[in-house]
Amino acid sequence: MMELDELRIFQAVLHEGGVTRAAQRLNRVQSNVTTRLKQLEEKLGVALFLREGKRMIATDAASVLNDYAEKMLSLEEEARQALADSTPRGRLRLGAMESTAAVRLAPALAEYHSRFPAVQLELKTGVTADLTQAVLDGALDAALVSGSVDDARLAQCQVYEEEIVLVAAAGLREVTPAMLADATLLTFGSGCAYRQRLEQWLREQGLQARRVIELFSYHAMLGCVACGMGVALLPRSLLASMPQTAGQVSVHSLPESLRYAQTMLIHRSHRRQPALDAMRMLLLGEDGRES
Repeated sequence: MMELDELRIFQAVLHEGGVTRAAQRLNRVQSNVTTRLKQLEEKLGVALFLREGKRMIATDAASVLNDYAEKMLSLEEEARQALADSTPRGRLRLGAMESTAAVRLAPALAEYHSRFPAVQLELKTGVTADLTQAVLDGALDAALVSGSVDDARLAQCQVYEEEIVLVAAAGLREVTPAMLADATLLTFGSGCAYRQRLEQWLREQGLQARRVIELFSYHAMLGCVACGMGVALLPRSLLASMPQTAGQVSVHSLPESLRYAQTMLIHRSHRRQPALDAMRMLLLGEDGRES
């Protein structure tokens, strides 16, 4: 039977890329790490790493095991905290959209860190679809995503509301769906809720974007828009936080049905973790309502 300690050692080797650095991270001797890792492989009946000298190359089995290890160790941490006390401590893995992390979260995270110094806070940014899946998989404790999530396994509450706007090259007075279908759309990956919103708008008009270029930061996106490369969809609050873009792009409102987007905090239903509860209450304030 697998032991949680073996899973911690396995993850350390996986993340550090070798036994030496894993041993340093865990404050163990290398021989102990090597022995426990081999014992785990013998129990499972599969090789978790290919050994090339001092290099440790993860196998497909290691990737599969890591997903389960994340869930098991997360549950162990949750159980430990639940049995200890209600003081927030341990690790809190929070996900957020790029725009939310850039504009909204800094003050909240600073306050949280000040009030709950015993919590090791980790932040990962990504698109809504990927963040939602990470919460379901146990890789994240909670995430801030765009729009309600239709999944009974998740609890959710609204934290922010964003006005979504279309940005194009400076001097452009009007943007129509037909123009968008012929323009280059600058977006994040297909799991981005704002991209899905723009594509929905076009579909409602019987249109489809001819060219889409995926970028990985809003700064790059706005720079390309300013140069006339294409158009993008993003929160107005992000533009307000970047006054240097004023005059370099034109800003256009969306139809009322697509104009506003709710940013939701999601986490596994019925999960109670003091560190997560504290973050939820801080983000919601007295006016927040959970669904």
